[in-house]
Amino acid sequence: MEKIIISPSILSADFMNLEQEIAAVKEAGAEWLHIDVMDGHFVPNISIGIPVVKSIRKKTDMFLDVHLMIDNPEKYIKAFAESGADLITFHYEATTEPEKVISLIKHYGKKAGISIKPKTKSEEIFPFLNSLDLVLVMTVEPGFGGQEFLHDCAMKIPSIKERSPENLIIQVDGGINNITSKICKSLGASSLVAGSYIYKSNDYKKAIESLI
Repeated sequence: MEKIIISPSILSADFMNLEQEIAAVKEAGAEWLHIDVMDGHFVPNISIGIPVVKSIRKKTDMFLDVHLMIDNPEKYIKAFAESGADLITFHYEATTEPEKVISLIKHYGKKAGISIKPKTKSEEIFPFLNSLDLVLVMTVEPGFGGQEFLHDCAMKIPSIKERSPENLIIQVDGGINNITSKICKSLGASSLVAGSYIYKSNDYKKAIESLI
């Protein structure tokens, strides 16, 4: 069975104790850390930016999975790459030049991901699959944590997997818990982002293990 990468989203962490929260999910078995960057334009919320990513990089050796929910991501790839991101995922809907963004990410030596919102058809990103390291399927409208899983969105996973190179990671984000994780895995997902389910639990290790 394919190994499932769990990437806890710090959007649901206690920001007053962020260093401890990051250390806690690492201790609980997570190898990746999902960092949601929101600009208040592409999505109706504002979260963290470059200085916080840079600070996180100084405090952990976890793989930093940076999800840019921002307009014109090409303007910020260099800055996020230099801040310590290991993987930079941008939204297909946020740029008119996805090929350029992918090339920029690769130019700075980082892994490249592309994400699609619930209303975007999976076919839109088929031309880019061979250039990517990861595809992120959103199963909620991006912007806020704690939303309910949209089952129809998960049905994009098989069509993407069917057309993807073998090493492409298919990640799912939105409403992930011990039940929806099983759905995503059965459809071919290889990475799951979970925020509320992990960080609002009483036992991070148990929560993470229930997703694998």
